[in-house]
Amino acid sequence: MNEEQRKKQQPDTSPSDIKSVSGEDTKANSDYSKYFDFSGAKMEEDESGKQYMKIGGRSILINEQPDHKKGRRRGREDVEVHYDFSIPPEMQGIGVGKHYLIRTYGCQMNVHDTENMAGILEDMGFTETDDTQEADVIFLNTCAIRENAENKVFGEIGHLKSLKQEKPELILGVCGCMSQEESVVNRIMQKHQHIDLIFGTHNIHRMPHLLWDAIQGKEMVIEVWSKEGDVVENMPRKRAGKTQAWVNIMYGCDKFCTYCIVPYTRGKERSRLPEDIIAEVRDLARQGYKEITLLGQNVNAYGKDLDMGYGLGDLMDALHQIDIPRIRFTTSHPRDFDDYLIQVLSKGGNLVEHIHLPVQSGNNEVLKLMGRKYTREHYVELANKIKTAIPHASFTTDIIVGFPNETEEQFQDTLSLMKEMDYDSAFTYIYSPRDKTPAAQFEDNVPMDVKKDRLKRLNEVVNEISARRNKELEGEIVEVLVEGESKKNADVLSGRTRTNKLVNFQGPKSCIGNIVYAKINEAKTWSLNGEMLETAEVNQ
Repeated sequence: MNEEQRKKQQPDTSPSDIKSVSGEDTKANSDYSKYFDFSGAKMEEDESGKQYMKIGGRSILINEQPDHKKGRRRGREDVEVHYDFSIPPEMQGIGVGKHYLIRTYGCQMNVHDTENMAGILEDMGFTETDDTQEADVIFLNTCAIRENAENKVFGEIGHLKSLKQEKPELILGVCGCMSQEESVVNRIMQKHQHIDLIFGTHNIHRMPHLLWDAIQGKEMVIEVWSKEGDVVENMPRKRAGKTQAWVNIMYGCDKFCTYCIVPYTRGKERSRLPEDIIAEVRDLARQGYKEITLLGQNVNAYGKDLDMGYGLGDLMDALHQIDIPRIRFTTSHPRDFDDYLIQVLSKGGNLVEHIHLPVQSGNNEVLKLMGRKYTREHYVELANKIKTAIPHASFTTDIIVGFPNETEEQFQDTLSLMKEMDYDSAFTYIYSPRDKTPAAQFEDNVPMDVKKDRLKRLNEVVNEISARRNKELEGEIVEVLVEGESKKNADVLSGRTRTNKLVNFQGPKSCIGNIVYAKINEAKTWSLNGEMLETAEVNQ
């Protein structure tokens, strides 16, 4: 799946483990060292003990800065669960008559975080807008998974400077995964001093306090926790839709694939308690939601940190009993996909038949360099086990081409794996180094023209298989959850099958948010055209 096709399925810009990137990433050649030169900065302390940095004519309140070395350390400290989130008294009602805008880049986890931030802001009285001119608070919820994603954000930061000059009272904030990077925070402090607030992925619940400091103090406020925080329940949330919902079940990742920055931006693995997840899903069912997606950077590692012998298979088995039509999860790591999970998924019902299992490469030497800690043979054995247990499932994956030292022969192994696995689709990417990751120390020795050629040849294979797999559905009757109007034609409705295939058809607008049956008349490479037959009665 190339960049244009991916944009149709994902938010603005899902790691192998939740990632979102363009297949046309350019070679990273940025010199980050210049963003660590603060020789002209002065540190001051006020009467309350707060530390300020004076640089470029502006004061910067630094509660905590990102520290990559600190973020690398993984302790076994107990993670506490907090149920006492509340808006501070001084911030209650501060947003009445004011508007906020959040621009979200990246994966489903970022979308979920944006829902929490929107909920908090609305509890403070703010109203959402999509007009930058109307907004009083603008947050950029950022993605760090690829250089292109970062470039988009810095482009937007630059565009907002003139708006800040016109409207000095406007609060501009940068949050999300980019905020967890030292070089990014330092670059903003030195070059983009119109930004008012920087906070990270671990302290979203602190946003009201930080916003108060930014509004009252008129200085840039930075609070980015490098060590992951506790699990904070009961934060308000403004969900993006009324039909489908994201439910986070865990945070962070402990896999440390050599190319991936997620373990540093999202921290170590921390699982929510089963009872809290189950209660949230039951509440969504009562509200009439038709589909939930369980989220985690490495979702099938769920529960390992709880030390209670309860994993994703146990959770899925419990959710299987809830009266909600569809349950999905993303994204999996092959090392954690166990036999019990496969057994539970084979029960069907509201557990849908779609497995996204990133492989990244079909060559064992490249997989070893990537730190994936499985072999092609192990992956194929696991995939075939899943396909045997769930024979009608669609199967998708992630692939990176042009990893350091990848030879043409090794790339051919990836092509052969694509054909062997017969994937319904794949998200395909060109490798780009991320600052401070182990792979960033490797020589990026695959030329860009070779990377682009490999991506092109890979996509040709992916497209051919996807078109053939879709062709097999012509004449079939499928169950479709109607998501809304087609982006290309308001007279056409669009939705997804249980196997996550996109179906376009004509029907009454009253079908939006409901499950219908449709007969597939025409198969395209990335979508299906059909005709609606009837509304489905789904009984779990």
